[in-house]
Amino acid sequence: MVAYKSKMVERIRLPSRERRERALEEAGYNVFNLAAEDVFVDLLTDSGTGAMSDAQWAALIRGDESYAGSRSFDELESAVREVMGFSRVVPTHQGRGAENVLYGTLVSEGDVVLNNTHFDTTRAHVANQGGDPVDCPVEAAHDLASDEPFKGNFSIERAREVVDDVGAENVPLVISTITNNSAAGQPVSVENTRRVRAFADEIDATFVIDACRFAENAAFVREREAAFADGAEIVEIAREQLGYADALVMSGKKDGLVNAGGFVATEDDALFERCKQRAILYEGFPTYGGMAGRDVAAMAVGLREAVEEAYVTDRLEQVRGFAAMLEDAGVPIYTPPGGHAVYLDASAALPHLSSDEFPGQALVCALYREGGVRGVELGSFAFPDTDRPELVRLAIPRRTYHKEHLEHVVETAAAVLENRETISGLEVATEPAVPELRHFTAALEPIPL
Repeated sequence: MVAYKSKMVERIRLPSRERRERALEEAGYNVFNLAAEDVFVDLLTDSGTGAMSDAQWAALIRGDESYAGSRSFDELESAVREVMGFSRVVPTHQGRGAENVLYGTLVSEGDVVLNNTHFDTTRAHVANQGGDPVDCPVEAAHDLASDEPFKGNFSIERAREVVDDVGAENVPLVISTITNNSAAGQPVSVENTRRVRAFADEIDATFVIDACRFAENAAFVREREAAFADGAEIVEIAREQLGYADALVMSGKKDGLVNAGGFVATEDDALFERCKQRAILYEGFPTYGGMAGRDVAAMAVGLREAVEEAYVTDRLEQVRGFAAMLEDAGVPIYTPPGGHAVYLDASAALPHLSSDEFPGQALVCALYREGGVRGVELGSFAFPDTDRPELVRLAIPRRTYHKEHLEHVVETAAAVLENRETISGLEVATEPAVPELRHFTAALEPIPL
């Protein structure tokens, strides 16, 4: 089922092979450094890259740009309360702004922070506060072919081992990311969320849900968790699952369906006041938080659209269809596919390259060189000194690409694999001082075959 039709189009073009080769070299073999005009199909991220609805554009025009007391903020506050069940909202310019506000409030030097799997900016914010980010994924998360329904779950057993080692007094914060982006966008069950809530209470820790893709997660819950198989509405499932948290951190650029914006939400008055004061310092006044009023208004509409049946069904089906096409073409992928992206198994795609040669990044560069397709590596290059599989994420922007675009990506990937022996590994030439963020700006160079 297709849930929408196009009302505006943008012309795109595939640069010549020669231009792609030159652009890749000039970018230091890091596709973050490519100019957008040199990319044909851009699957680098689903964050802020989707198309807004006509209702969102109408809200954009009506946005209230008042510095304080904006009507647009009232609309966002109402939407967060209605859709997510939280009444105290601190807006920010995007998700990492919300992370700075919340984790800068909750994390101190020497703290240990547990997460089902930290994403790059989450890991960096914890480390920046002097904390130690520790991943607690379930075993199935690293089994790329397992058919477990909730491979994104938080491992209570692993978390207990960490607490036994460092002491509960040093673990003030427990996070569950839904869906689990760094574990191939795999969903988290409501039952697991209840157990994490109980565990956080047991060790007297604050429980935070990273809710960037809460609607997609709720759709998976309805499909796969028996307790919700009776046709519960997406919004009902979302409110229950989110309601176990003390606070939410949200990038509106995902399931808020906007190009900019985020927020922290809580029911804790004391935490709300602390976050609000930090937001004033880093983001802006608490009723705009680094966004224009029009962006705040568009996000209020987007949150409601994200839990609409037609939208979320179409979203998941597009990702599944893309995954099926890749599998049919013999491209190794992480299964089952998540809600926002298909993850390629770079180790299987390029078995002649060791992890020291960054097979994921080599595959990313090969996809761009072959067909102007931009993805992102989420393996040993993006997450140094962590034990994670070598994955390449092909994230699908919401309501943006059609089947023909994805067919081009599949043809590109198949062509890359036909000539995989010619693909060389890479080594880091220059990198920033913050290792958690090196993949954004580091430069690499090919290793001779």
